[in-house]
Amino acid sequence: MQIVVLQGPNLNLLGRREPEIYGRETLDDIHRALATLASELSTPDEPVTLRCHQSNHEGALVDLVQAAASDGTDAFILNPGGYTHTSVALRDALIAVGLPFVEVHLSNVYAREAFRHRSLVADIAAGRIVGLGAQGYLLALRALVNRAAEAEPG
Repeated sequence: MQIVVLQGPNLNLLGRREPEIYGRETLDDIHRALATLASELSTPDEPVTLRCHQSNHEGALVDLVQAAASDGTDAFILNPGGYTHTSVALRDALIAVGLPFVEVHLSNVYAREAFRHRSLVADIAAGRIVGLGAQGYLLALRALVNRAAEAEPG
């Protein structure tokens, strides 16, 4: 199973940016924890591999989603950052590719400003995890691996 982790704008600043909201873990810390869990969830018959990307540019994220249609990607873990509330282009790319994804947000978006309550991708996501910090990514990975296992025949 190949999972692409897509991180939106400003997530490269994790650990420094408003740590009282987003925590002290860096993006590298999160990606390392995901890689460790992917290794633990792998079996000889079904390895779990990750590709992690972060971009502050909407078009770059759209390009990564579109590339997934033909590069063997099975699912996404997506934190669109600020594009959660604004990017019709990212939403359209996710619909076009049709791969399952879990939307993750470090903070509880519902306990913050009203504009953060609306996600343009929530209704097309396989699931959403908000407010659990970096643990949300690990839960998303487990959920996607379990979902794939349950979908396999036999």
